[in-house]
Amino acid sequence: MTHNHSHESVNYNRAFIISVSLNTLFVVVEAVYGILANSLALLADAGHNLSDVLGLLLAWGASLLSQRLPSARRTFGLRRSSILAALLNATFLLLVSGGIGWEAMQRFVAPTPVAGATVINVAAIGIAINTGSALMFLSGRKQDLNLRGAFLHLVADAAVSVGVVLAGIVIVLTGWLWLDPAVSLVVTVAIVAGTWQLFRESLDLMMDAVPAGIEPLAIRTYLAELPGVVGVHDLHIWGMSTTETALMAHLIIPNEQTGDAFLSRASQGLHNHFGIEHTTLQIETGDPAYPCPQAPDDRV
Repeated sequence: MTHNHSHESVNYNRAFIISVSLNTLFVVVEAVYGILANSLALLADAGHNLSDVLGLLLAWGASLLSQRLPSARRTFGLRRSSILAALLNATFLLLVSGGIGWEAMQRFVAPTPVAGATVINVAAIGIAINTGSALMFLSGRKQDLNLRGAFLHLVADAAVSVGVVLAGIVIVLTGWLWLDPAVSLVVTVAIVAGTWQLFRESLDLMMDAVPAGIEPLAIRTYLAELPGVVGVHDLHIWGMSTTETALMAHLIIPNEQTGDAFLSRASQGLHNHFGIEHTTLQIETGDPAYPCPQAPDDRV
């Protein structure tokens, strides 16, 4: 039996510190100007941005917890916290989108005046802050579902701010108050479309599904074609965190002429070809007198 666990993590602490600081400052500025300009739109967006600051803090906390070393009680450490954070971030985004959509529908029925110039200027600042913050997580969004959650939060904020600026400009020029809720609905649909995949993937990881991008049949075939292997069963593939994938399997090798070299090559191959970070392989001879109770595919 062998275990292989060699994952290099990238430290995004600086990105989290800058993003949280800038977005917290922006929430305060937006709330103050919303009160001074008597703008419900700015106050509502300040509340939305505050939820995103909480989302960033959640992602940051999970990123730190996932680096904690294993203990006697938590033998995998706290890696799974990053999956939980990604799921909560996706849920927050969907709930916030629902709130924006509901508010937009209310404003279709009862349009409210918009303090055009103030709204445009403050929202433009929001575009710069959220776009800059999102760019700091751009490189990590494909490898880490937790970072993708933070990235989508910031992109969603930037998209909302763009919609507010465009709507504000047109409203100032034309007086079309209905444009504000119309743009909000379009932005909401775009946020939901971008968040749904994050929600599904993080929920799958919470349920120990095979991580996206990994083909179980290809891994089974790889193991079955290793020298001396005549059977593979009890194959399980799951995500330990948003960046690390684990695998366990039983290999039937009748002659049992295996050693550390065989196990090392198998683990390294799984790592190189499929990105498996933590491998556990059990070798069996297939003796019918001692059948493996986990041999049937429907047994767990």
